[in-house]
Amino acid sequence: MGEKVVAGQFDLSDRQRYREKLSSCLTGLERLLAEKRFDRPKNFMGLEIELNLAGADGMPRMLNAQVLERIASRDFQTELAMFNLEVNIAPHRLDGRVFDRLDEELRTSLAYADRKAGEVDAGIVMIGILPTLDRDDLVSSNLSDVDRYALLNEQIVAARGEDFTLDIDGVERLSCTSKSIAPEAACTSVQLHLQVTPERFASVWNAAQAVAAAQIAIGANSPFLFGRELWRESRPPLFQQSTDTRPPELQAQGVRPRTWFGERWVTSAFDLFEENLRYYPALLPICDDEDPLEVLDRGGVPTLAELVLHNGTVYRWNRPVYGIADGVPHLRVENRVLPAGPTVTDVVANAAFYYGVVRALAEESRPVWTRLPFEAAAANFDAACKDGIDARLTWPRRGRLGGLGEVDAVTLVRDELLPLAEAGLDAWGIEPADRDRYLGVIEERCRRRVNGATWQAATFHRALELGLGREAALAATTLRYRELMQQGDPVHSWPVGLPEPVPTA
Repeated sequence: MGEKVVAGQFDLSDRQRYREKLSSCLTGLERLLAEKRFDRPKNFMGLEIELNLAGADGMPRMLNAQVLERIASRDFQTELAMFNLEVNIAPHRLDGRVFDRLDEELRTSLAYADRKAGEVDAGIVMIGILPTLDRDDLVSSNLSDVDRYALLNEQIVAARGEDFTLDIDGVERLSCTSKSIAPEAACTSVQLHLQVTPERFASVWNAAQAVAAAQIAIGANSPFLFGRELWRESRPPLFQQSTDTRPPELQAQGVRPRTWFGERWVTSAFDLFEENLRYYPALLPICDDEDPLEVLDRGGVPTLAELVLHNGTVYRWNRPVYGIADGVPHLRVENRVLPAGPTVTDVVANAAFYYGVVRALAEESRPVWTRLPFEAAAANFDAACKDGIDARLTWPRRGRLGGLGEVDAVTLVRDELLPLAEAGLDAWGIEPADRDRYLGVIEERCRRRVNGATWQAATFHRALELGLGREAALAATTLRYRELMQQGDPVHSWPVGLPEPVPTA
């Protein structure tokens, strides 16, 4: 439904009717759960990657409409700004050599897209935040020419009632304002989907929340914004601030942001959908003609269109998803934690780690979320965003004494989470060669303490040492990144610095 939003104005009756439809949808979801109408487990996973377009100078290119016209594939879609694309990979069953198949499909798709982008002097860059983005690039006039983006921007700006404040204090500090949600477009991510039964949903979602900090620590790839070096993974604070409908007074009252980690472990998928209705006013009160309860009374499957649309405007890092395939409803956990890039191999390795460790954690007899306070998981997430692979995290101690302890993220991943991921992939039926290849990438990142963020920062500083100015150093870093991304070797093996001496700017 969100794909077919038509720009227009809303009045009070629209919002009242939408609230009533949302309530009906939630009741419909509750009935579907009670009647056990959901699909049986099929071990399906899915993958989406948001991408950037950049020119031969490393600068963003506002050409997604022209590039998409040349690609001419439904696998590629627009994203928020004109320098963004998104590629969607069809669902795969988690078994056998699925990760090698994903690797091959992604390489083929991205190489084709890059060739087509080259026809308009642009290229694909798979990175969390394009380092060369400037404030002038992230303005409403550069949003993609799609009604739903214009309408979403209009509604969030109206709810906010004033300029958005971006304030991120990291290695350096960025403090500025924006008149639109366009800065959100800087955040390009990987979304990992996992179809689950209602009975398993809570365990999988809780496990995904618990491990989110470790995902960020080893996968951080977004250290720069507007020429400043900020957090190792700057997407989460940027995303939250650029979509924040709360003026300072509402923030002071404790009103929840639309982009958030959450505040509690859950017992069912219903908990999350119900929270979304209870806490968040509608941004796009567009009503469908369907009466979900009438559809259920006739034995049909309702689309729950209003619930799905509203859910899409609450930006949880692990989001519940309701969908219908072949006439049967299903639930998915959508993991939105990871930045895009650096290479296809890195993306697939991050996916293998996630699917393995989430399965193992979800099936533990004494689950980690019964031993880790939710507040500690949220604090871990922030620490990983700030410090990346050097983060220290709170985690339950093993052994008879138990309790909580502070542990280096690398130690936690190598000693505890990687063995769990290995067991989880075995449980999915992944072939050992696939398992070992991609988990080996994660292990090497930990051993060398290298991820995309550390490489970008180190190469940028090396460029400064060569005498380049900041803008030239960021552009050179971006071009070198793109070159190594295309070569395809995982980021832990990338040489730091520029390939040859560069004349001073």
